Amino acid sequence: MTKSFHSLISDSLNIPERQVEKTIGLLNEGATIPFISRYRKEVTGGLDEVQISNINDRLEKLTELAKRKDTILASIEEQGKMTPELKKRIEETWDGTVLEDIYLPFKPKRVTRAEIARKRGLEPLADLIMRQKDSELAPHLKTFINDEVKDEKEALQGARDIIAERVNENEDARNAVRNSFARTAVITAKVVKGKEDDGDKYRDYFDFNDTLNRCSSHRLLAIRRGEAEGILRVSISPDAEKCIENLNKRFVKQQNESSKHVAEAVGDAFKRLLKPSIETEYANLSKAKADNEAIRVFAENLRQLLLAPPLGQKRTLGIDPGYRTGCKLVCLDAQGNLLHNETIYPHPPRNEAGKAATKLSHLVSTYDIDAIAVGNGTASRETEQFVTAVAFDRKVQVFVVSENGASIYSASKTARDEFPEHDVTVRGAVSIARRLMDPLAELVKIDPKSIGVGQYQHDVDQGLLKKSLDRTVENCVNSVGVNVNTASMHLLTYISGLGPALAQNIVNYRAANGPFNARKELMKVPRMGEKAFEQSAGFLRINNGDNPLDNSAVHPESYPVVESMARDLNCSVRELITDKELKKKLNLENYLSEKVGMPTLTDIIEELDKPGRDPRQSIHVFTFDRSIRNIDDLSEGLVLPGIVTNVTNFGCFVDIGIKENGMVHISEMADRFITDPARIVSVHQQVKVKIIGIDRERKRVKLSMRGL
Repeated sequence: MTKSFHSLISDSLNIPERQVEKTIGLLNEGATIPFISRYRKEVTGGLDEVQISNINDRLEKLTELAKRKDTILASIEEQGKMTPELKKRIEETWDGTVLEDIYLPFKPKRVTRAEIARKRGLEPLADLIMRQKDSELAPHLKTFINDEVKDEKEALQGARDIIAERVNENEDARNAVRNSFARTAVITAKVVKGKEDDGDKYRDYFDFNDTLNRCSSHRLLAIRRGEAEGILRVSISPDAEKCIENLNKRFVKQQNESSKHVAEAVGDAFKRLLKPSIETEYANLSKAKADNEAIRVFAENLRQLLLAPPLGQKRTLGIDPGYRTGCKLVCLDAQGNLLHNETIYPHPPRNEAGKAATKLSHLVSTYDIDAIAVGNGTASRETEQFVTAVAFDRKVQVFVVSENGASIYSASKTARDEFPEHDVTVRGAVSIARRLMDPLAELVKIDPKSIGVGQYQHDVDQGLLKKSLDRTVENCVNSVGVNVNTASMHLLTYISGLGPALAQNIVNYRAANGPFNARKELMKVPRMGEKAFEQSAGFLRINNGDNPLDNSAVHPESYPVVESMARDLNCSVRELITDKELKKKLNLENYLSEKVGMPTLTDIIEELDKPGRDPRQSIHVFTFDRSIRNIDDLSEGLVLPGIVTNVTNFGCFVDIGIKENGMVHISEMADRFITDPARIVSVHQQVKVKIIGIDRERKRVKLSMRGL
């Protein structure tokens, strides 16, 4: 069974079977995707994390399908209807739709019209009609009249019900209807009468129809949301006349009285059984396709957000802006620990700008602040301009930081545990400051769905969404690596091979015994076994530890290789790391072995060139156009700086410094035709945009990036 899995996965993903087999072997041994892609390149033939993830997903689906086949085989065996041919066909089928079609005639059913007719003894009449050999049925009908079948009309109806069910359960018939759905199905949405006002946001879909295979994922998800909220009535329909015509060609063989009943049964089968069944199938398929696209876009946006440039370990002042309630200030040290908090009131209604400026300047001086992070919510622009106008005794960089999800964090158990003595406003300001220092470390504390970089995240398959987003977070955390002596439990949870329990044990051990001086000390952590250490060690960093390799992505299993290189060059490992000329003298082929191949050796040399270096880009200060405060300040043709806040498959949203984000449609993103906005922009990218449309009533701004 497993061998066939290797072959099936190899064929579906176009990856050589040997690579698939080796990868599945590693997964079955408990290796994680980040570990396999980074440290087992020789085994997998250099497969990346996406390919390994695809193999893992396909393996899970085939395993579930195998379980379903076992259930189906047992059910048919129990009914005493299994034949060698049927068993062979089920065992050789790895298409879920085909499998269910094979099982359909044997599937236990609720009482159907056809089943009632069979119990009344009408199946022989159905067989007679299906043969279509008798030009007249009247002589045969009398034999079927009994206490349960009162007349000939009822007998014929029962026979047609049996024929209709046979048509519905016929694989060729179902595939013919499926083909028609695939080619001609149209999705239609109509507003439910009386819901026009309640569903104003769905106005574009009040009288909507489009070919199903052309309907974009965001439209499909919007329509389905409108349907779920009771605003829209939705249907998917193929060319019904063509479907019935094709079915008649299959089942109507003559031109006599029996044939007319067969044709009537075919029409009934299509309208009552086949169409609703295949419509549900295609509704689910199209929804799954839309879900996958939305999840793909969401995961990519999340990846870009998590890998946003960090400020690094700088003393930072965070501001959660506000009008009436004031601006909450927090001062953090370079490790993100809270040193001080208070509130200033530079804006209406209190207008204490002078007092607030003095206080802010004093805090910057007292706590040696290097940078200020201003949340981008209410009063953000006014607060940013207030801060930049204050005269400080040093150079202080000012950044506007996304607040998305900060309120979720500040009210969470995580925040309460971190700051039990402080209220949600202080926690929110701390989160804003920490997001500037290290977006990845702070954002992992928040449910990814609350970060605000997806669309329709509550409408897609929640299991698939969580799996995809968790995997994205895991890949991001492991690609960057974490400082084991400063990382939070939440950040450590995503490290390959750890999980919540071991992550908490590391934090507890660190608190009780002080910082780790070497990776090997991790083995002293309760429940840290050899497998967990193998999977996690390469992604955990120790700054200024006993061994300089502990602050690199070189795995401990490869330390002997590096030490051998140093011995051959008559230098220390530390000297090998710092002296680029020494590394140039190495002949890597001298270090090849059964377990260590050229991919690993190449990775080692690259890491020795930049041990512990953060792969994320450097952060840059961004400034909005100071003359723009709200939508009334905009005019068509105006070119403004902006920051991309969200990327969808139909365009992107850009913050231009007002409350409302503007939208750049995919057709306005470049001077050429594009199919994927993610190829043009990324979340947090700084861009220039032109105003091409303003709808002040609906608070919508249309933007263009063409020619800029």
